[in-house]
Amino acid sequence: MSTDLQTRFRVGGMDCASCASKIDTAVRRMPGVEDVSVSVTAGTMSIRHDQTSDLDAIGKKVRGLGYSVERLAGRQAGNPTSANQGGTCCGGHAHNHADGEGHRHSHHDHDNHTHGDHDHGNGAVAVERLHGHDHGPSDGPWWKSKKGRATLLAGAALVVAYSIGHLVPSVQLYVFAIAMLVGLVPIARRAIMAALAGTPFSIEMLMTIAAIGALAIRATEEAAAVVFLFLVGELLEGVAAGKARDSIKSLAALVPKTALLEEAGQTSEVPAESLQIGTVILVRPGDRISADGVIVSGESAINEAPVTGESVPVQKNAGDSVFAGTVNGDAALRVRVTAAAADNTIARVVKLVEEAQESKAPTERFIDRFSKYYTPGVVAVAALVALVPPLLWGANWDEWIYKGLAILLIGCPCALVISTPAAIAASLSAGARRGLLLKGGAVLEGLGRLTAVALDKTGTLTEGKPKVTDIVSFGSPALEVLRLAAALETGSSHPLALAILEMASEDQVVVPTASDAKALGGKGVSATVGGQPVFLGSAKAALAMVDIPAADQSTLGALNDEGKTVSVLVVDGKLAGAIAMRDEPRADAAEGLKALKDKGVRIVMLTGDNARTASAIGKTLGIEVRADLLPEDKQRIVGELKQQGFVVGKVGDGINDAPALAAADVGIAMGGGTDVALETADAAILHGRVGDVARMIDLSKRTMRNIYQNIAISLGLKAVFLVTTIIGVTGLWPAILADTGATVLVTMNALRLLRTVK
Repeated sequence: MSTDLQTRFRVGGMDCASCASKIDTAVRRMPGVEDVSVSVTAGTMSIRHDQTSDLDAIGKKVRGLGYSVERLAGRQAGNPTSANQGGTCCGGHAHNHADGEGHRHSHHDHDNHTHGDHDHGNGAVAVERLHGHDHGPSDGPWWKSKKGRATLLAGAALVVAYSIGHLVPSVQLYVFAIAMLVGLVPIARRAIMAALAGTPFSIEMLMTIAAIGALAIRATEEAAAVVFLFLVGELLEGVAAGKARDSIKSLAALVPKTALLEEAGQTSEVPAESLQIGTVILVRPGDRISADGVIVSGESAINEAPVTGESVPVQKNAGDSVFAGTVNGDAALRVRVTAAAADNTIARVVKLVEEAQESKAPTERFIDRFSKYYTPGVVAVAALVALVPPLLWGANWDEWIYKGLAILLIGCPCALVISTPAAIAASLSAGARRGLLLKGGAVLEGLGRLTAVALDKTGTLTEGKPKVTDIVSFGSPALEVLRLAAALETGSSHPLALAILEMASEDQVVVPTASDAKALGGKGVSATVGGQPVFLGSAKAALAMVDIPAADQSTLGALNDEGKTVSVLVVDGKLAGAIAMRDEPRADAAEGLKALKDKGVRIVMLTGDNARTASAIGKTLGIEVRADLLPEDKQRIVGELKQQGFVVGKVGDGINDAPALAAADVGIAMGGGTDVALETADAAILHGRVGDVARMIDLSKRTMRNIYQNIAISLGLKAVFLVTTIIGVTGLWPAILADTGATVLVTMNALRLLRTVK
């Protein structure tokens, strides 16, 4: 068995991709560490390590770089790509992310931590709070954070220096130097720590070199102003990064902190996180539901808009599932809790999205590699600009050193490196708020390239349960047919019986009492209702009891040809009527498939159902049908489509869909699906809307456009300022504004994606 361990940390204060890069580089060099994944937007770090690693030392290393650290869970043993760890999002399994590493979901809520009490080998406590320099925005106003205070202090020092410098010009050089040092000392400290940890070309190092260089050429006033602007820029980056981070965390805030627990006939208010599975809670009208559960008693309209985005409340009755964070409507409900706080739908979505943000998309991995060469290259160009003209052509040293220093500041890759993860994080968050779960950036990129989508029938294109579609009157009125059929089916749990009873309930039919009820194996059910013998069953069994005229047989045959199951009613030896049922397409199936066709996507239905039923549904929806398939057949057809050059997405909800989901370029599990389907899939549609497949593709395409815009903004601004600096139009001030301005612009552009899922 593998000795790999997985530990997750909450890292406070990351506000740009260079922060993540510095932490990644430093931690990766620690003994025993095998892999590191850091997400700026989630504010998390996952490390895969062996038993020799010292988590205390890792925490201290990150603290030394200027971040706060909090361990989220005890270490977990096992291969990171192994199966079930229990209690995780979407079926309790690890998932292989696009960058090749499995990430596990910890068994607790990020807001209310429940920590393990064990540890392995080095005495590391289960929770570490290693508070260092606050490199990012804290909860509360920005001016109360350490970064905010440092920026205000540097600004105040600059104002004082201006005042003294103008009053006493002879000391101007020195007071501006002191003002510069007020802001530069913490920056230089972080630069040195990053260099020692393996990141010599950090933005802090470039800033420190530029400021000291400006001091050397006696441009102290400008140096002090540039240091202050750098701190302001970092503060703005932190605020922008915080907005992206808050978008997904706001989901967790939907769950109320308290619940009304029913025990021994008494109701008491308890913390929602303390609710145990199986306990019963009372939900008053207008209250948010505090846990995932099943309604024990009561009937109410539930507003699921906070979780699903659907504006129309959903009517729920006893036996129906409800989600934490949704709002109860007009009647009190008693709900039996089915998931602990750490494992409710919202908590699992938050954890899945955070872990997805840790996995890098192909574009992001390319830009990371590019930036490793880009920054040293810019440093080399800056050195050449500073040295070559004075040495070769006798140009003024101060002028060209000044230009070289400005180019150093332009060379920071922050905006470029954040361009991809900022957009992907915003999209993952936006999708999650609409019930679209995407397991990483590679999945998000892949969705936009889909050219064929294969969908399962039952539970994916259809509701997954039969409904009454036709009530045919042969000898009795339609209402009487339904009334007598409901009498025979009362108490049955068979799906067809439930469909008849649901129809009777909707039509408010008064169902009579049946006696002497008998199930006739493979034929139907018989009973006595109102003193008359009544039979409901297959047409073949009914034909053995009564004569069915040719015209009526033709009617039954036509219903069968539409893929419907027909039950014939015989009352007192006479043909009374028939009820036809079918697992009907979802309400938005036709519209959702049209949206895919409009994008030029080929659609095929893959089902294990019989050809007649499948063809009837396929004809209704206007799509290609492949029926009578085993799981391996579905997998084979997906492979054939890929061989034909299609980029294939597979949408399914059952165990028999798992092989095909895994074989597809992108596997999408439909809401309400089995744990196996959700685990195997790359993405999940939580709320069962066929149209969400097209929405996922739209989200992917918008995200990629946003990424290309971000790359253009970051490289374009740098190119412009590189030229204007060399020809002497711009100096140090515009250089630092170009850097931090580009980062803020890129982040704000990415945040537009939070509004894109309709």
